[in-house]
Amino acid sequence: MTVFDSIILGIIEGFTEFLPISSTGHMIVASQFLGIEQTSVTKAYEVIIQFAAILAVFFNYRDKFTLKKIDLWKKVILAFIPIGVVGFVFSHQIKELFSIEIVAIMFIVGGIIFLLVERFFIPNEADLIDDVEKVTFKQSLWIGFAQVFALIPGTSRAGSTIIGALLVGLSRKASAEFSFLLAFPVMSAVTAFDLLKHYHEFSDANLMILGIGFVVAFIVAYLTIKLFLVFLEKSTFVPFGIYRILFGAILLLWFNPI
Repeated sequence: MTVFDSIILGIIEGFTEFLPISSTGHMIVASQFLGIEQTSVTKAYEVIIQFAAILAVFFNYRDKFTLKKIDLWKKVILAFIPIGVVGFVFSHQIKELFSIEIVAIMFIVGGIIFLLVERFFIPNEADLIDDVEKVTFKQSLWIGFAQVFALIPGTSRAGSTIIGALLVGLSRKASAEFSFLLAFPVMSAVTAFDLLKHYHEFSDANLMILGIGFVVAFIVAYLTIKLFLVFLEKSTFVPFGIYRILFGAILLLWFNPI
């Protein structure tokens, strides 16, 4: 992995991790395009940029990480439990699901669902919860169940949680914010697991490449979170639905040419 590769993948990870477009599919395409193989360096790099994304959430929502917000975090942890349990119990089966075809198909399916939800299932803005701290425990649990679908490659963790949040009555802004906060325990667990599994591979890694990837992923993720919320003040998730369908179709044609 070169410095250029590190910068490009850092940008992609930071930009796609919190948007409902699946970072997995984009990282696959980028790695294929750049000719990057899965080595000890890339394993260590993936852990580092995941950690950078986690920190981006913390720095964007520092005011939420206090004891005064304990009720909010009880709801976030409740929403984390379903994916934590299912992901742990069925980890081997989930790994077997991975293929380019499944990633592409889930991109398209997710895109169609976004379009349908925007068209038929979102009530008037006045009836929606716009403050993430007003989410109920029941709504949190339903969002947690929706997040389980993110275990299917290409579904997108952000996409599944946002759709779940929209369906239980959160506004677009509150749905995105709850998804950001829910990313913290989910990605922390994933990163901790990856670190324990691949810690020995850091000895072979180029610290400069890891450092550059970390900084780039953090800056891009931090800005993406802020800009995404600004975007949602004036727009809907329809553009993301259309993008997912187009990107999924491109993946299918690219890896399975007619």
